[in-house]
Formats: sequence, C-alpha cells, structure tokens
Amino acid sequence: MSEKVLMSGNEAIAEAAIRAGCQAYFGYPITPQNELIAYMAQHMLEKGRVFIQAESEVAAINMVYGASCAGARAMTSSSSPGVSLKQEGISYAAGADVPMVIANIVRGGPGLGNIAPAQSDYIQTTRGGGHGDYRCIALAPKNVQECADLTGLAFDLSDKYRMPAIILADGMLGQMMEGVVFQPEKPLRENPSRDWTAGKMSERAAVNGRREARHVSSIHLNPVELETLTKARFVRYETVKANETRYEDIGCADADLVLVAYGTSARVCLGARMFAEKEGIKLGIFRPITVWPFPHKALSELAAKKKTFLTVEMSEGQLVEDVKLSVYEAVTTGAIAAPGKVHFLGRSGGIIPTEEEVFAEAKKILGK
Repeated sequence: MSEKVLMSGNEAIAEAAIRAGCQAYFGYPITPQNELIAYMAQHMLEKGRVFIQAESEVAAINMVYGASCAGARAMTSSSSPGVSLKQEGISYAAGADVPMVIANIVRGGPGLGNIAPAQSDYIQTTRGGGHGDYRCIALAPKNVQECADLTGLAFDLSDKYRMPAIILADGMLGQMMEGVVFQPEKPLRENPSRDWTAGKMSERAAVNGRREARHVSSIHLNPVELETLTKARFVRYETVKANETRYEDIGCADADLVLVAYGTSARVCLGARMFAEKEGIKLGIFRPITVWPFPHKALSELAAKKKTFLTVEMSEGQLVEDVKLSVYEAVTTGAIAAPGKVHFLGRSGGIIPTEEEVFAEAKKILGK
C-alpha cells in the first residue's frame, strides 16, 4: 500500500486505472470530468501507454472497443451527454462480449443541462443505456477512496465476465478532494489472458506461419443464433448477480426508518443520521455499491421486516424504482402481505439535497 495522497475523485479514478493495468485511454473533454482526461494525458504517455484525445465521444468509444478487441485493457470517461453519445459503442461491446471500463461523472440534464452534480443517469446506466438486451456492471462510489478502489474492481470484473463496467459518480465526487490510498501498481504482464481477441494465433497457425482468422463482432443475422447468444449472456448475468452484488448497511436492523441512497446522496444521509441520533431517532442507511446488479435480495429482506423506506437521490425518481421492486419482491415471495411504504425525496437540475432537508423529511414521515 502507498501513502495517503490528496486527490480529486477524477484524478483518483485515473491513477487507479493506470495502477490496474489500463493500457489505452481514449476520451473527449467535457465538464465536470476534465481532470480525469488531463491526468491520463500526462501519466499514460509518461508510462509509454496509449492516450488519444479523440475527435468526438463516438470516436472515443469505438477506439476503446478496438483496443480491447486487440487485447488491451482500455477505458474512456465522460459526463452525461457525452456518455449518451457513447451508448451505441457500449451496446456493440456488450453484444460482442468485449470488456471495457467507462467512467461517467454525472451532471445535470436532460440535454446539455448544466455542469452541476446529479444522479439522473441511473436508469440509463442500470438498464443498459443503448439498444438491445444487455446490462453493464455499474459501481457507485461515495468518496474519493472508493473512486480509486472501485475503478480497480471495475477492470477486474469487466475482464472476468467479458462485459462493460461503468463507474457511476457525480460531479461532486469528481471534483471534491480527499485523502486516498492506492493499491500497488499491477504489472501489465499480470493482466488477464485474452484468448478470444481478434487475430490471435493458435499454436497450429503459429507453427504453419499463418494467422488464424478471428472476428469479434456483435452482428448475428440468424435470429436463432442471436437469441441463443443473448440468452447465454443473461445466464452469465445471473452469475454476476449471485457473486458480485455489493452494498453497505448502516444500522438498518433496528431503524425506525431506512434511508436508501448512493454516492453523494448517501453522504448527505450520514449527516441526517447524526441529527437523528441527537433526538433519539434511529435512521438506517442502505447504500447500493453495485447499482447493477442491484442488491434486491438484501433490501427485500429489510422490506420483509416491514421497514419504511425513504429514497434520497439527486434526480426526479430513478433509484426509487429499484427500491419499489425490492419491496414488491418481498410481497410476491410471500414474505409479507403488506409492506412498509416507500417515500421519495429528490432534487434535480444539479441541486444536492441537504442534511437538514433529509432529516426534516424523515421526521415528517415518522410523525415527529
């Protein structure tokens, strides 16, 4: 482990990616993630690795696709409208089972919106985002340390399951500075072997001096073939759900009310919980770390205890849909007949809910 250093979330993601063995970065500038691309511009080249500022977001994501198909650990980063432009390429990668890492430092929308922090890309991130049937692993940090830790994890999970992985942070996390400790840098030779990559020689082809033709593609014109591959991919997604779901539970077991939030909103909830403790009110916090796969089972088990929930988010109601699905699951499995209610507190347009605002809403729900 290295010494603790002061860094922004954007810089921490970039440094962690380099340490995780990222060999190629392709991006296009957009606020509030420009520190990330600037850090990669300097340090990737220092290490003799590939950095290209592409002519557009569309070009950047296709460069990531190509580099990954050639065997490199590759990534890109952007913010909301830029990530929207990358969705076609992400869908292609999912359809060809190509690993890659995408960092989305979310800003206010829709459209160009503004450069203030938001969480309004949740549905886009957790439901695929582009066309077709697919999912992306999505990791949501709550501080700069997790920006680093989850970036390394994103590369490992993306390679392990051959699917895109997204780091879902907001503009506040990207810009704020905190102390962070990094894992030691991983030698490039320790990157996972990719025996599926385009043009890789088989032993026989190498002996004969001929290159084996190998294509990595998402196009399958035979409907039966496409359906078979898609169903097999969703079987793999079930494995991801079973093995890689992550969440944090703070005092939910005996809570009067459970706050559900991720990222910056979860930090705000910690402050509201401190207010509550002073007045003898027990607020629990349930924080999904993987927003896909979402920890439905764990939240459903809380719902089975007839807990009441308040979802806090920087959007007009996206995370709350997964909370409601978790409660519905508790009902349909027969765990409970009548669940506790799911309440919602959201701010949008780049506005962050305050600790006082969350605490006031919690007291209102509890009738205090």
